[in-house]
Amino acid sequence: MANETAEELLLDIRVAEASRVYKFYLNQEKKILGSAAVMIFLGIWELVGNVLQLINPMFMSAPSLIAKAGFQLFASGEIYQDLYISGIELFWGYFLSVAVAVPFGIAIGWYKKIAYIFDPFVNAMNATPRVALLPLVIIWLGIGILSKVGIIFLGAVFPILINTRDGVKTTPVNLLTAARSFGASEWMLFKTVVLPSTIPFIITGLRMGLGRAIVGVMVGELYAATAGIGFMITVAGATFQTDKVFVGVLVFALTGMIGTELISRVEKRFDKWRPKVGAAE
Repeated sequence: MANETAEELLLDIRVAEASRVYKFYLNQEKKILGSAAVMIFLGIWELVGNVLQLINPMFMSAPSLIAKAGFQLFASGEIYQDLYISGIELFWGYFLSVAVAVPFGIAIGWYKKIAYIFDPFVNAMNATPRVALLPLVIIWLGIGILSKVGIIFLGAVFPILINTRDGVKTTPVNLLTAARSFGASEWMLFKTVVLPSTIPFIITGLRMGLGRAIVGVMVGELYAATAGIGFMITVAGATFQTDKVFVGVLVFALTGMIGTELISRVEKRFDKWRPKVGAAE
C-alpha cells in the first residue's frame, strides 16, 4: 500500500510539472501505447496482406478484407444464429462450471477427508486432455447443444476448482491462529479469514476457466456441430474463405477480452490491498 501511494504521488508530481501535451500523455499512457501498437500491427498486416499482396489471399487475409467479410455477415444476418448458439453453449457451460467448482473446491480445501477422497480424481482429470473425452461426451449427450455444454464444462471446471482448493489451503497460518486464539468458531473462521483470502485465487481460476471455456466452444463445434461460430470457422476453412475464418477467430478473441475485463473489474474490488508489481518504466 505504501509503494502504491508513493507511486501515485510521484505520478501526480510529474503530471503537475509537465506541459499540457505531456500531461495528456501521462494520464492516457496505457491507452495511447496500446492503441499505437495495435494500429502499427494492423497497418503492417494490411500492407503485407492486401496492398503488396506478398501472401496468397487463399492462405492469409487482411484487416480490410476481414472487416468487409464481418460487415457482410452481420448485414445479411447470417452470423446471428451462430452467435446465439455459441453464446448459449458458453454461458451454460461456464455457469455450471463455476457453480460446481467454487463450492466443491472450497470443500476439498477445507475438509481433509473430502480432499483425501477426491484429490486423486481431480488431479487425474486435470491431467487428462478434455479433447480425448469428446467422443464419449457426444455418445452420452448427442451432437446437440448439451454435448458442447458438457465439453465446455469439463474444460472450465478444473482450473476454477484447483485454484479455489489451493486458495483455501494457502490461507496464512498466522491469521488462522490469531482467529482461533480469540475463540472464533469454525464458521466464523471460514467466513472472516479463509473465504476473503481465497477470493483472489477464485477470481484467477475464473479468468483461466473462461479461456478454457472458449476453447471448449471451438473444439466442441469443430468436432460435431451444425451451427455456431466454431462450425462457421470449420466451413469457412474448408472452402478457403480465410476472411470469414478470421471473423470467427475475432469473435472468440473479443469474447475472451470482454469477459476477462469484466472479471478484472470484479477482482479490483477484492484486490486493492495488493501492491503493484513491475518496473516503473
